[in-house]
Amino acid sequence: MKPLQSVTEQPTVSFAQKVINMLHDSGEFAPDIENRFKQLQRNSRGRSLCDLLVDAGIDEHKAQQAIASVSGFAFHQLEDDDIAIEIVERIGLSWCCEHRVIPLKCDGKFLVAASTVEDLFHVDDLMFVIGEQVEQVLVTTRALRIALECLEKQCDEIPESDATFIAEECMESSLDLKSVTADADSSPVVSTVSSMIETAVRENASDIHFEPRADDSIMRYRIDGVLHDLMHADQSIHNAIVSRIKILANLDIAERRIPQDGRIRATILGRPIDLRVSTVPTPKGEKVVLRLLDDKNIRIGLSDLGFQEETLARWQSEISNPHGIILVTGPTGCGKTTTLYSSLQEMDRERLNISTVEDPVEYELDGITQIQVHEQIEMTFAKALRALLRQDPDVVLLGEIRDYETASTAIQAAMTGHLVLSTLHTNDAPSSMTRLINIGIEPFLVASAVNAVLAQRLARKVCSKCLEMKKPSAQEKELLKGYACKEIPHAVGCSSCRGSGYAGRVGLYEFLIMDDELRDAIAGNPSITAFRNLAIERGMVNLQADGFAKVAQGLTTIDEIYRLTH
Repeated sequence: MKPLQSVTEQPTVSFAQKVINMLHDSGEFAPDIENRFKQLQRNSRGRSLCDLLVDAGIDEHKAQQAIASVSGFAFHQLEDDDIAIEIVERIGLSWCCEHRVIPLKCDGKFLVAASTVEDLFHVDDLMFVIGEQVEQVLVTTRALRIALECLEKQCDEIPESDATFIAEECMESSLDLKSVTADADSSPVVSTVSSMIETAVRENASDIHFEPRADDSIMRYRIDGVLHDLMHADQSIHNAIVSRIKILANLDIAERRIPQDGRIRATILGRPIDLRVSTVPTPKGEKVVLRLLDDKNIRIGLSDLGFQEETLARWQSEISNPHGIILVTGPTGCGKTTTLYSSLQEMDRERLNISTVEDPVEYELDGITQIQVHEQIEMTFAKALRALLRQDPDVVLLGEIRDYETASTAIQAAMTGHLVLSTLHTNDAPSSMTRLINIGIEPFLVASAVNAVLAQRLARKVCSKCLEMKKPSAQEKELLKGYACKEIPHAVGCSSCRGSGYAGRVGLYEFLIMDDELRDAIAGNPSITAFRNLAIERGMVNLQADGFAKVAQGLTTIDEIYRLTH
C-alpha cells in the first residue's frame, strides 16, 4: 500500500517566489543573479531551490535563512558538539545518510537538521524513536555534509539500529499517495493509515471512524450514509496510528485527554481531498473521525441532485430573487452544503457580489468571497455577516443559523435588499418557521423575510449491477397509488455494492414556498401541525411523497424511504 507523502518533490513556484522576494528585499537578488537563476531554473529541473540560488551567486547561509523563514523552520548554525550521538546510535547512521538528516541536541532540545525542506519529512520517525518532541531546523548543505562525513569515519564505533520507523512527516499537511519506498515497506503504521484513507476515497466514503475496542481497533466507513466495517487493526498499534493521523493534521500527539480538531490536505488517487480530523478520548484510547471533503461533490449541477422537474424550476426561480431568506434544512450529512454550493455556481458570479460565512470553509469557490468563522476571537456568524453587509453584497450564504443574534442579522439583511441563503437543523420545512420563532424572532418578521424552505434527505439508490424489479404488494400499491408503475426496484446485494444492494444516493426534497396565505398564518404563530397541514394544502410535497416518486422512477426502494422518513 502506498504511503502518504508530500505532494511536491521540489519547492512550488509560489514558495520559490516568496524566497526570491525576501532576497530582493534584503538586496541580495541583483539583476545579474536573477537572470542566472531563471536560466538555471529552466535547465535544472529537480534540483533544490537552495542549490539553484547558490549556483546563481547567492551566499548559502543567506539562501537557507530565507528558505527557512518562508518555510516556518528555524535556521541553525551546526557545531560539532551539537550532534546527538545517542540518537544516531538508536536510529542507525545509514538511515541518517540515506535521508540526509542528522539528529541534534542543543540547549536541552532535540532537533532534526536537514539541508532541504523535503528532507525534514521524517521528524515523526524520530519522535516515535526517542519519545519526545523534535524541532525541525535547516542547516547549510556544506555543514550537513561535513557532519555526516565525520560520523561515517566513526562508522565502526556506531552500531546499526533495529528500529522500524512507522511514519513519515508531510509538509504543511499536504499529502500524496506515491510509490512505496523501502522504509514504508517496513512501516505498518504508514501503510495502515495510507490504506485506510485510500480505501475510503475509492469506496466514496464520506467519513472514517477509527475506534479502539477491547481486542482490536476497527475502521468503519460511512458509505451512502450508512456505516460499514471494512478494516481492522491490531490494538497494539492503535496509539501509533492515532499519533500518525494527529501529526499529519498538525495536532498535539502528546495530549490525549481532551478533544482536538485539525485538517489534512491531500491528493489521493489523483483527486484533491480535504480531511477534517476530530479526536475524542475514550476509556480504551482515542477515537478519531475523519470527514472527507471532495471537490467533485460541489461540481454537481442542480439538475443532477435528484430534483423533480417542477421542484427544480421553482428552486431556480427562488434563488434568482433579489432579496429574502431561503433556508435548506435537514440533519448533518444530508447534502445541504452541496445543494447551496451548486446553487451558487449557477449564479452570475461576475455580475453579482456573492459572499459566504462558514464554519469551517469546506470548499473553495472561484469568484466568491468566503469568510471563516473563529469563535475563539469572537468572529461569529453574526459579526461576520454584519461586516459583509458593509461590503455591498448581492447574495450572502450563511453557513448556519444557530442563535438569535445570527437569525436577527439575517432577517435584517433580507429585509434591506439582500438574498440570504442559509441552513437550519430541523426535520422538515414547516418546522423551520417555528424554529425561528422559538429562537426569538417575531412571527411577523419571519413571515415577511422568509421566501422558501427546502428540507432534504439523501436516499441510497439501488445498485445497477444487482438490481431486480418486482411487482409491488397490495400495501406497496396503496403507497404508490397515483404513480404508473407496474414494477418497483428490489435491493439484492452483490460484491460491487458490498452486499447492501445500494450504490450512490439521490436527494429527497420537501419544498415550501411562502405565499400570502402562509405568511398570514405564520404571523398568527400557529402550531407546527396546523401549519404543516396548511402547507400541504397549498401544494407542498412532503419528503415521503417525493421519496415514493423516486421509487416509482426505479431509483430506490420503499424500505429506504421508510428508513429516512417514517
